[in-house]
Amino acid sequence: MISRDETKNFGTDELMDLYNPVRAKIVARLEEFRQIWEEGSDEDLFRELIFCLLTPQSRARTCWTAVERLEKKCLMGTAEAKEVQKELIGVRFNERKAEYICLARSMFSSSSLRSILNGFSSPFLAREWLVQNVKGLGYKEASHFLRNIGLGEELSILDRHILKNLLLLGVIEEVPSSLSKKTYLDIEKKMRAFSEQVGIPMGHLDLLLWYKEAGEIFK
Repeated sequence: MISRDETKNFGTDELMDLYNPVRAKIVARLEEFRQIWEEGSDEDLFRELIFCLLTPQSRARTCWTAVERLEKKCLMGTAEAKEVQKELIGVRFNERKAEYICLARSMFSSSSLRSILNGFSSPFLAREWLVQNVKGLGYKEASHFLRNIGLGEELSILDRHILKNLLLLGVIEEVPSSLSKKTYLDIEKKMRAFSEQVGIPMGHLDLLLWYKEAGEIFK
């Protein structure tokens, strides 16, 4: 575990200094995510699901490039796992993730992903269903997916970058070595309280901390 004493301080003043210049870009990006839900097809939703299945321990840009490659070669709809795997260049654990993509494709070939998500009264319930039913999605990936389709701005995406910065901000006392459901939800609750305290909406805070680490507002 990483303790706060081992990290350089980063406080709310520095956070606000970072936030103010990029707030408009964050607002615009979140609006683009909402448009995916409002105007996108089931294929658009599935594309985002594939992206989030690929992201664990891999770079976001690399994963999105892999999604675009699969789409260009028309491999998202019918290809076997081995064919999919060949296109996951630079994605870690690509054999396992190719299998996850094919399993998800099979699941949603007979049931509309949009219809299923429409059946939940909150993003928290939708996330729970995704975690329980879509192999390869944990709480982080399911939260990421829902945020990226405009349904999850209330959720936290607790990747290593976010956790490190929550530590720096004093929101958590240490970065846990693993994230059980209880630990994930406890940290999410603390992040939500901090969000309300500093006046930065949860969806904004997530993208802001990601921007701090990556230097861009991406996905």
